[in-house]
Amino acid sequence: MTGAWNDYNDAESQNSFDLIPKGTIVPVRMTLKPGGYDDPSQGWTGGYATRNETTGSVYLNAEFVILEGAHARRKVWSLIGLLSLKGPEWGNMGRSFVRGILNSARGLSDKDNSPQAQAARRINGFADLDGIEFLAKIDVGKDANGDAKNEIRFAVTPDTKDWKAFQENGGIWRPAGGAPTASSASAAAAPASQPAANPGRPAWAQ
Repeated sequence: MTGAWNDYNDAESQNSFDLIPKGTIVPVRMTLKPGGYDDPSQGWTGGYATRNETTGSVYLNAEFVILEGAHARRKVWSLIGLLSLKGPEWGNMGRSFVRGILNSARGLSDKDNSPQAQAARRINGFADLDGIEFLAKIDVGKDANGDAKNEIRFAVTPDTKDWKAFQENGGIWRPAGGAPTASSASAAAAPASQPAANPGRPAWAQ
């Protein structure tokens, strides 16, 4: 029950979180905060994009929730660039990040150019990215006041040493619908009394 509005002695103490170390590999769920900006000519529909009225830049406002491990339930916020009036670099970086997210979420090597992989890298709209789960690398940037803050700007894909290290260090996440990883394969060898793994769901959700 919420305490009296004028007496805060029984309120819970604030939680103080240290920065997650740069380079930490974590499975995350990404959700998009709708900004209400659409540009059908670019394929930006559904109100997911946000436009900065001062600079004219357009981006996706993303929240990442860590799904497992020592930092489970922690949240990280980052922007995914779509358009900058200064040039194409920011938008290109955003496209590269989304490609990495799709590769990670769907268990694809970045070098896989098979028809199936190419189809898996296509989305019908930003709604397909809202709620997607993937393996991410934590970075440290600066907020508007110049203070350090955690960010996510890189998705870890199956063809990287970070992906292999995460699995070898006991991580249990795997891409939805993907082939079992080393850690999930060992889980499959567990006693038969445990429910069989559902390959369409990440291991933490079994």
